[in-house]
Amino acid sequence: MLAVRNFVILLLCITVVSPIALYTDRLGTFQPPSYKQEFIKDVAALTFNAADSGHLNVLPQETLTAFKEPIGVVYTEDSTKTKNLPQGLKLVESREHVLARVLSTTKEEDQTQKENLIKQVTHQVKQGNHSRTLENAVATGGNENGEDAIDVDDRDDGKLAKSVQASYNASQTMQKQRPTEMDKQNDSTQDFLVRQLKDQLIRAKVYLSFPAVKNNPHLTRELRTRVKEVQRTLGDASKDSELPRNANDRMKAMEQALAKGRQAQDDCAAEVKKLRAMLHSTEEQLRVHKKQTLFLTQLTAKTLPKGLHCLPLRLTTEYYYLNSSEQQFPHQEKLEDPMLYHYALFSDNILAVAVVVNSTVQHAKDASKYVFHIVTDRLNYAAMRMWFLVNPPGNATIQVQNIEEFTWLNSSYSPVLKQLGSRSMIDYYFKAHRATSDSNLKFRNPKYLSILNHLRFYLPEIFPKLNKVLFLDDDIVVQKDLTDLWSVDLKGNVNGAVETCGENFHRFDRYLNFSNPLIAKNFDPRACGWAYGMNVFDLAEWKRQKITEVYHNWQKLNHGRQLWKLGTLPPGLITFWKRTYPLNRNWHVLGLGYNPNVSQKEIERAAVIHYNGNMKPWLEISIPKYRGYWSKYVNYDHVYLRECNINP
Repeated sequence: MLAVRNFVILLLCITVVSPIALYTDRLGTFQPPSYKQEFIKDVAALTFNAADSGHLNVLPQETLTAFKEPIGVVYTEDSTKTKNLPQGLKLVESREHVLARVLSTTKEEDQTQKENLIKQVTHQVKQGNHSRTLENAVATGGNENGEDAIDVDDRDDGKLAKSVQASYNASQTMQKQRPTEMDKQNDSTQDFLVRQLKDQLIRAKVYLSFPAVKNNPHLTRELRTRVKEVQRTLGDASKDSELPRNANDRMKAMEQALAKGRQAQDDCAAEVKKLRAMLHSTEEQLRVHKKQTLFLTQLTAKTLPKGLHCLPLRLTTEYYYLNSSEQQFPHQEKLEDPMLYHYALFSDNILAVAVVVNSTVQHAKDASKYVFHIVTDRLNYAAMRMWFLVNPPGNATIQVQNIEEFTWLNSSYSPVLKQLGSRSMIDYYFKAHRATSDSNLKFRNPKYLSILNHLRFYLPEIFPKLNKVLFLDDDIVVQKDLTDLWSVDLKGNVNGAVETCGENFHRFDRYLNFSNPLIAKNFDPRACGWAYGMNVFDLAEWKRQKITEVYHNWQKLNHGRQLWKLGTLPPGLITFWKRTYPLNRNWHVLGLGYNPNVSQKEIERAAVIHYNGNMKPWLEISIPKYRGYWSKYVNYDHVYLRECNINP
């Protein structure tokens, strides 16, 4: 009896302990070839039978196909050779079970060696004598399908050692590059209890809807009590660490009540039907909520917060208390000096313009050479002037103009101005239920009705004595000095801008209607778009190439909005087609008004960050982690901001 027990222990040592010691050395030291040679001979001396292979109840049963090929493979062979192997060289089912146990045990013993999967080695068969077949399948780890095994002569110990060592080194490299499996399991199970409790709530509600449970007042009362307890336990918790200490007790109590519910309701089909109905209802509610969220977001983007409505009213009142001499800006002689750096901003948002000016001046090497030309509408003209009279931008020069004073800008000269005042356009915005309008609310934003949005196409007319202008949108923040932009050679182009090739929705086919033959004939649908918001315009080239006429011609062709929807980027892409010079991407980073995943490094490197999209930084729907880049240029202690209740 003692001899049998010793023999069993010896077998266990050979089949379990030896593979672990060979392939999962915790100290990271590789075993010498002589040791592996002994192990291979011991394994080769064993004869396995498919009938003897049992299932392990503790360790998970894994097949060879569950493991991926290691990164570093020293010995490779054409897969076609493997497919043509004789039938006797293929692993039998019993060997697959044995190898699965060895690998599973190795996984349990040393988690850091999970990626150390080694090619199958050593197949030796003596034909005609199946009882003496030696199948030395020491380790496996073929391709993802587990088909391409590699044959190695079991006598070639040197080659085996090199293969195992290479696989070991590759596994060590992989461990440094990716988290361990245990870490992944910890991440996936940190809310395990929370999910269990939520599932219990759903099951309890299903049981409470069944007639068999409703007819049992005691069970109904118990289930409702457990539901209230679990709801109080869950609260707003999203992780197990946020749950109270009695969460496990509450879960066990609920499970007992659910067990009684299962006994009372033994109709599984009814339960499945109810769960499917709940799933369908939940999906429908989710769809409706998403649609409502989109609508409300678009609606919020169109509205003006109370504080931003109060501010111009307060400033306008103060402006008209000033006498005429106090209403003038200094350094007006610089307004037409072509040797200075001129910035153009067209906006009716006082606070947004203030941030653009403040951030630009704060990072300027010599602000005395900066001239800001601000054009606004009649309603905000006095307020805009008053703001910069009270808050002068250091040594920079400010000019505020009223668009109503541009007498040359009329419907007879500008096709877009004529279209904006047409009855069809007014119906599109104010009588949408009667007119044929686009279902997407974003195309009916009132900003498209404002000629301020289209002034960027009339820069030479606004600044007839300037040779170059840097255009800035009011939803940008300047983080670095922009002086170097003025020395960029546009190589005969009119517009200098950052391209947006990296994102598919910024290509031409997302803005223009390529089903129209006029568009399809003249433009490339996969051409790179570019960003409005920070653009260098060469006004001398503009005049020479008659860009304004090009813009007018395309606007006339689009009178029925057949070529593009509303906005300024589509006509900009058309007008400056093959006339745009690509700037370095670090000059201008977009997406802070819609994309919560903009790289932090890109933001920090950028000279200008752009809040394009609906989530503007002055709105409550703005992305919180980006709001600080904008708000740090706003003095919330200013008396006018406090009176209008404008807070960070």
